[in-house]
Amino acid sequence: MNNEELVMNYRALVIGAGISGMQAALDIANSGYEVVLVEKEPAIGGHMAQLSETFPTLDCSQCILTPRMVEVGQHPNIRLLTLSEVVSVEGEVGRFCVRIQCNPRYVNEKCTVCGDCVETCPVVVPNEFDRGLAARRAIYIPSPQSVPAIYCLDPKTCLGLFPLACGKCAEACDIGAIDYDMAAETIEVEVGAIIVATGYELYQDDAVMAYAYMSHPDVLDGLEFERLLSASGPTGGKVIRPSDRTVPKEIVFIQCGGSRNPEHGLPYCSKICCMYTAKHAILYKHRVPDGQVYVFYIDIRAGGKGYEEFVTRAMEEDDTVYIRGRVSKVFSRDGRIMVWGVDTLTGSKVDIAADMVVVASAIVPSETSKRVAEILDIGVDDFGFYTASDEEMTPVESNVAGIFLAGVGLGPQDIPETVAQASGAAAKALTLFLAARAEERARKALLDVRQAQDVRQAPDAGQEQ
Repeated sequence: MNNEELVMNYRALVIGAGISGMQAALDIANSGYEVVLVEKEPAIGGHMAQLSETFPTLDCSQCILTPRMVEVGQHPNIRLLTLSEVVSVEGEVGRFCVRIQCNPRYVNEKCTVCGDCVETCPVVVPNEFDRGLAARRAIYIPSPQSVPAIYCLDPKTCLGLFPLACGKCAEACDIGAIDYDMAAETIEVEVGAIIVATGYELYQDDAVMAYAYMSHPDVLDGLEFERLLSASGPTGGKVIRPSDRTVPKEIVFIQCGGSRNPEHGLPYCSKICCMYTAKHAILYKHRVPDGQVYVFYIDIRAGGKGYEEFVTRAMEEDDTVYIRGRVSKVFSRDGRIMVWGVDTLTGSKVDIAADMVVVASAIVPSETSKRVAEILDIGVDDFGFYTASDEEMTPVESNVAGIFLAGVGLGPQDIPETVAQASGAAAKALTLFLAARAEERARKALLDVRQAQDVRQAPDAGQEQ
């Protein structure tokens, strides 16, 4: 190996700033190396920031996540790039050249998050962070705990930037934090290792739509129900029906919405649905003690520490009725949501007049995963999840040297598994750096020895003729 091949850039790139990307970035940064953390959204935290509590301990999600978000935002070794996307990667392990497009926020660092601009904005659109259950303005901040804590102007919903057609938010900002002239910028960074943690989305295809999702306002997916449960959500943690703002007294959870359905959906198990459905049932009963919960399931898969006991708690302590069988039809009648199914244990038909239905939709890769895989030339499976070079022995290594994988981009998994995987990917990147450092020291030591030998072997100047 020649000297050029030994060059290592001691900086890492992490793509995606959910809990997985943040954990990997912090592990590397806390080891003394620089990290460039790229996130396409205006704030970090990923889907975990949308959760109410986590299973099986029912710890507050924000209480766990927010300190990490703040640490990421303030860490001297982490360069955080939000509203940014990787557009190209060249080179090889130790010396990747990465081009990143940084999209404009139209609000600069002067922003004090006073909210004066929001009060004057005339545009009202659905809030993506609250899964459309609440509204936001064209200038907004995703949540009160957002990092970075700076407002963002959405050019897609603003009345117009080019040419400027409104300008009310800038007029209301006394400190001049709003800059309509901001433009997209492409930067280049050199890194030695890359960690991909692009996360997931929820499946929204025919197998989920068949349960009246998107056609009935009181049929929600799991993340939408999380926002209803969250104290920082659109209802302040109160479980109410979006259609009429009443408290649902009978609620049906449908598991495997698109999962384990090779004919009409996806053949794989989404792994976390059994557990978060049990969590939803418990939290609902905490908020509506006189309510009744029904869960339609194929079978219960609770394979983590304390998971089986958690599901048993939902059944026994909170009187959740588990019905083994698929739902055949969901439709509206007389202001109720009719849920028809079959209990396969008894062979009897089940008809429930529910006030609300929650579908546990399948986990699928984020919409940017395929594009990132093409840019990095890393493998994906038939469903778009990243594939490791060896699923058993190198589960966080891609088929490209120096590029590592973490999080739900690899496949459905819960938060503890995601965090452990992120730390594993970070450890692999650090191993590269440490090995290169050791090799540099060895080469330097060898060079010093050779120089010392040359000095000893050189003839004295006085002996020269």
